[in-house]
Formats: sequence, C-alpha cells, structure tokens
Amino acid sequence: MHNYFAFAAVLVFIAVITIYRFYAFNKRLNELAGWALSKGFLFSPGKDRSFDSRYPNVNCLQKGDSRYAYNIMTGMLTGREFLGCDYHYGTGSGKSRQEHHISLVIVKSPILLEPLFIRPENFFDKFAELVGFNDIDFESAEFSKKFYVKSPDKKWAYDIIHPQMMEFLLASPMFSIQFDLLSVIVYRDTMFSPAEFEDAANLVNGIFERIPDYVVQNQKIRAV
Repeated sequence: MHNYFAFAAVLVFIAVITIYRFYAFNKRLNELAGWALSKGFLFSPGKDRSFDSRYPNVNCLQKGDSRYAYNIMTGMLTGREFLGCDYHYGTGSGKSRQEHHISLVIVKSPILLEPLFIRPENFFDKFAELVGFNDIDFESAEFSKKFYVKSPDKKWAYDIIHPQMMEFLLASPMFSIQFDLLSVIVYRDTMFSPAEFEDAANLVNGIFERIPDYVVQNQKIRAV
C-alpha cells in the first residue's frame, strides 16, 4: 500500500509540473504575441532551424547542437530592421544533457560595423586578468570594472565606447552586446520578458544614436 501511494504521489507531481509548464508556455506565448502586435511586428511561434547559419559570427548562436529560433518577432523599429526571438540549443548527452533557452534582439545597422563584444564582467574575467588575459580597459574605472570588452581593433572599441556611450551603458539594463558586420545583437543567457525585449531594443537604439558622426562617415566610405 505504501508503494502505491508513493507511486501515485509521483504521478500527481509529474502532472502538476506538466500543467504548470504548459500554462507558463502559453502565457509567455500570448504575452510575446501581444507585445509584438503592439509594435506592429509579425510574430511566428514556429521553429527556424537555419537561424544560426544566417549569423555565423554571432557567438550566442553557435553553441551546442539542436539549434533553433522560435517566437520570432520581425518588423521596423525607429526606422531600423528589428528581429527578436527565443533561441534553443543543447549541450552534453545522456544524463548530463542540458537544454538551454535564451532570448536575443538583432537590429540591422545603417552602416558597416567592425567586431566588438561587450558584456557584464564576472569573477572568471578577474581571475583571467591575474594570469595575463586582459580585455580592453577604459578611462572610466567604473565602466572597466563592470564591463568586459573585446575587439581585434582597439581603436574601433575606443571610437564606439566614448564617455557618453559609457554613461549610457552604465545607466542601462545589463546585457551582452555583439557587433556583427551589419547588425548589433543584444542577449542574455536567460529568456526575456516582453519588458526586457523592450529594454534590449532601447539599448540598441541608444547605441546607434551615440555612434559619433565621424565614425558613421568613415564606415560609409569604407563600404563604397
């Protein structure tokens, strides 16, 4: 009898978890669809398994296996092409298998960009500095303490991350930011709420608005 009740309790627990996940999935789907509609975006909940191949240089899209984008939102935002989505990839195998779900925003750039990576600094970065693996430091000690910055061209990093840009990034919600050739990508290793999609979009727009005019002109000349 004891085994019977234990087995029944397990079944009830599994049922509760399944119902909760189903409810949470549909709640998020409806929230994202509503937010997309409010912005005039197209919304597609289906899986896009070729997404990673269209952005081969974007770090967060090249991890693990079984990759696909879903809950994809596309449209124009403040005159720029916007794409927001959830993204899945898997790591490990067997009992150590893990399924990862993150969210990201991609906004197309009006100019040619150079590689640049900005993210919140963590404990491992501080340890890496001790053994000689340094990122790019800036005049603002507060900014250098909070952000890890990498670029093959330090001048490009300094041109983009000037004092006003540093102030803006310090005052904004923290995300990882990557410059691709024609896009700026903003993401976290977690899933966004609609409000966080809004924050990410505002962050990218704020970055574009603060790129100096001389950088814009130089990049337009390079693109010719």
